[in-house]
Amino acid sequence: MRNIIFVILSLFSFVCFTACSISYKLNGASIDYETTKTISFEYIPIKAAMVYAPLAVLFNDELQAKYANQTKLEQQKVDGDLQISGAITGYSLTPQAVKQDSYAAETRLTIKVKIKFVNKYNKAENFEKEFSAYRDFEATQMITDVQDGLCDEMVKELVEQIFNATVANW
Repeated sequence: MRNIIFVILSLFSFVCFTACSISYKLNGASIDYETTKTISFEYIPIKAAMVYAPLAVLFNDELQAKYANQTKLEQQKVDGDLQISGAITGYSLTPQAVKQDSYAAETRLTIKVKIKFVNKYNKAENFEKEFSAYRDFEATQMITDVQDGLCDEMVKELVEQIFNATVANW
């Protein structure tokens, strides 16, 4: 009886481990590293009417760090196999959720970034697109008190959107 149970369990284990194989990438990138080896970034400046000076440095650093941490692409100054350029085109505050007394209960901070992406080996993937993110905060709060934290959150969201659009092929 023990031998039969052992044989059945052995066969079951063998079938389970050899019949299926699951393959996935933890970073979400789908890059052909045989042809695509480098990436270059132009500095993304602020070209918005309203300017928050630390935003450009924060955005550029976060963007380059995302590709460095989640791909094997070598970063170079110019003429990479993949190229990212653009500008921060919007940084705005708008009132939201107007109360009965005609004052806003919340304010929305929005950041917009226009990105140009070039893939030297697959021109069908090239694009020029605008990405945006926003956060609402209580109108009783001063923007100077919340903008560092909100910008940090939105930059991470924007970088994730750009990463997915350029190399994740979702």
